[in-house]
Amino acid sequence: MTGSRLVGPNLLLARNACIAYTECMQYTIRGIPTVVDSAIRARARASGRSLNEVAVEALAERAGVAGAPRKRRDLADVAGTWKADRALEAALAAQDQVDEDLWQ
Repeated sequence: MTGSRLVGPNLLLARNACIAYTECMQYTIRGIPTVVDSAIRARARASGRSLNEVAVEALAERAGVAGAPRKRRDLADVAGTWKADRALEAALAAQDQVDEDLWQ
């Protein structure tokens, strides 16, 4: 870094940190009424889910975006990229061999 300016790898790290922060945003909500807290905790217990999951679901419902598609990674970029490797196949096959002396 030069002075207070970000350059080179530091700029890249700062940009990635900013993206991670905004995509995984954390909220602190104060002043939750007792009745709301009790209801959310009861819903979490009844459904076997975390308090966070239930609270996010309640916020989404009230915001009118419940059921909105969530961003998912389908791994299409790596699907079908397996390359056959004889040495690996041999090593895996060797692991499937039963040692009769050890098995007894």
